[in-house]
Amino acid sequence: MANYVDGYVLPVPREKLEAYRSMAQRAGEIWREYGALEYCEWVAEDVQPGKVTSFPQAVQLQDGETVIFAWITYSSKEQRDEINARVMKDPRLADMMDPATMPFDASRMFWGGFDKLVQLK
Repeated sequence: MANYVDGYVLPVPREKLEAYRSMAQRAGEIWREYGALEYCEWVAEDVQPGKVTSFPQAVQLQDGETVIFAWITYSSKEQRDEINARVMKDPRLADMMDPATMPFDASRMFWGGFDKLVQLK
């Protein structure tokens, strides 16, 4: 059962969405291989700019871009820390993290780790 989640939000140019999907698929397979319970990435379908804040504003969305909302679940923060340490050393991920070839602007990505508060199934 998931008791900890890493969540993140980032902008992706629509013209690079398929390249991003491919990268996300490969990254997700690595995270799952090392023990993550679930790896999910979702593309914005109904996100509107807000008056104070919103997904588009949070990532400084530009024309021609869309928002990705994603998370990785773990059984605990300790498991997350162990898995992420192993993932970050995996050469397959290092190849994907080259800023020159990444299909999105990582400087506008934000993320964080969260403890479970409520989970209904």
